[in-house]
Amino acid sequence: MTVETPTRHSPLAAWQDTLAQLPTGIRARELPFLTQLTLRLRPGSPAARSVEALLGITLPGPLRAEMSGDVKALWTGPDEWLLVAPEGRQDRLVAQLRTAVGDEFATVADVSAQRTTLALSGHFARTVLAQGCAVDLDPRVTPVGSCLTTLLAQAPITLVVRDEADSGMWLLVRSSFASYLATWLVDACTEYRGSTG
Repeated sequence: MTVETPTRHSPLAAWQDTLAQLPTGIRARELPFLTQLTLRLRPGSPAARSVEALLGITLPGPLRAEMSGDVKALWTGPDEWLLVAPEGRQDRLVAQLRTAVGDEFATVADVSAQRTTLALSGHFARTVLAQGCAVDLDPRVTPVGSCLTTLLAQAPITLVVRDEADSGMWLLVRSSFASYLATWLVDACTEYRGSTG
């Protein structure tokens, strides 16, 4: 008996061509199927130090993201982080993290299927997002490394500022809101068609 492997479809698969045709000055593309793990433990604890040694990073504090390593760490709460890694790393990373924390109280959960990631860049990116987001996106207020859980056009997102030079950002959005957010983004860019980048 042959068992077929199910085909994976990203939440924004049907949007790739549309997103690729946004006006000059804003670029958007989906980063589908990234490994995403929720990590909960006490900051500064031996478990936290073991995890930091394993990942080669320092778990960031409030409203910050550590994006330097292969595994990115996004602060999502006082004792909670979202770890983001390349596709297909879930099983190995979960096992490594559970070994690292040992018998200490901590939880590691695979939440990779919950969200997709939209990468935005371009000099209009912050301006477009400001149309639907109450957070002040001025670079002086939300510099590189900022990690904010907020609403964009009433859709819950985690916004990560990655690159100042190109206004590079990640929007992590629940899969069920992804198409809605893509529709909003395309509509919000309408007034920039014909603008020079």
